[in-house]
Amino acid sequence: MIVTVTLNPSLHVRYDAERVELGVSNQVSRVRHQVGGRGLAVARLLRTFGHEVVAAGLAGGSAGELIRTELAKTGVAAQFTRISAESRRVLQVTDSSGAQTAFDEPAPYITTEELGRLAADYRALLGGASAVVLCGSLPAGLPAETYGSLTRYAVEAAVPVVLDAGGTPLQYGVARGPALVIPDLAAKEPVPELAGGGSVVLPAERGVRVLTAAGEWLARAGACPAGPGQRPAAGSRDALVAGFVPGIALGWSWPDMLRHAVALAATVSDDGVPDLSAYEALLPQVSVTGPRA
Repeated sequence: MIVTVTLNPSLHVRYDAERVELGVSNQVSRVRHQVGGRGLAVARLLRTFGHEVVAAGLAGGSAGELIRTELAKTGVAAQFTRISAESRRVLQVTDSSGAQTAFDEPAPYITTEELGRLAADYRALLGGASAVVLCGSLPAGLPAETYGSLTRYAVEAAVPVVLDAGGTPLQYGVARGPALVIPDLAAKEPVPELAGGGSVVLPAERGVRVLTAAGEWLARAGACPAGPGQRPAAGSRDALVAGFVPGIALGWSWPDMLRHAVALAATVSDDGVPDLSAYEALLPQVSVTGPRA
């Protein structure tokens, strides 16, 4: 079982309307709900490939219940720690021209008592876990060392951790020895140095490179087969994270892990849906070089 942890999930409420005007009542023609948060996107992708996955983290209120409901529709089991505040919502309104207006609610405040229950619930899940994925932002009230603590609990339970984060939360997590780190380099931060022999995934032209204790691996995709919604190799961060997780959990070789991750990231739509035919076609075209390739 793979456990994905999303501490700041969101419920995306999507309205379709003929037109949108300020200061008047606007008629909505269609309403859709979708869950948001990196860990939940990773969970859905893992489930698509047949992996047993449990989505954990924090959720509360009616928005939290809808997040659970939407995950259940995709076959993803949810074991969130309940909080008293409402999980945040993102309202997205699209008119007939395709223009979209969004309203993002602030993250809920997490109390010390809720953090303690999260830690207990998380540690209970580690007994049956083959890997843990920690990714996304931290809601208000959680200390920056939260990812460090969650990583330490997993390492002590001999469960490998894939950490996808940035800033100070990343640095605390890195110090606790995750198996794999995919840093958010948007802030131009230095490449983290991992403790305990872990590895770091970094972007490269048409692919990724991975820094390991044994040396550097480089994976590049060939030309993507024609198809809708395609993106450059490693263009989908969520899919890239999801692509590495099975290999970390099941002990795949680096070449197999890299081919899967790069091909998946290159063939996922903007809505996070993988094009399995394009993935299968691209997989053998991913070239891998490294210390033992």
